[in-house]
Amino acid sequence: MAAEQVRRKLAAILAADMVSYTSHMHVDEEGTLAQLKTLRDDLIDPKIVEHRGRIFKTTGDGVLAEFQSVVDAIRCAVEIQLALASRNARLPVVEHAEFRLGVNLGDVIVEGSDLYGDGVNVAARLE
Repeated sequence: MAAEQVRRKLAAILAADMVSYTSHMHVDEEGTLAQLKTLRDDLIDPKIVEHRGRIFKTTGDGVLAEFQSVVDAIRCAVEIQLALASRNARLPVVEHAEFRLGVNLGDVIVEGSDLYGDGVNVAARLE
């Protein structure tokens, strides 16, 4: 039997990860989780959709999203960071939320609705 051929494609990958999530969880698990969910629901996920992206994996405090255009991925990342900065400016420092974001254009392996490979790994390392 012949081995199944691996399906690949070129994609812009955005990796987002909440800064100091573990230490925030140590201090206030419920508050940190509520803050993360609110930020995802109100800001991060809608921005990804607005820029024609698709979330293909979540990892606790992180999100991996695929875009067909690197320009869309970069615009999305910039708008997320600007919105977070604006939000943080209105809040006490203890309530600030920061995210690391990385974007990479690279070849990825497609398996169902998930993506793998260096194209994904480099985006995660950049963030």
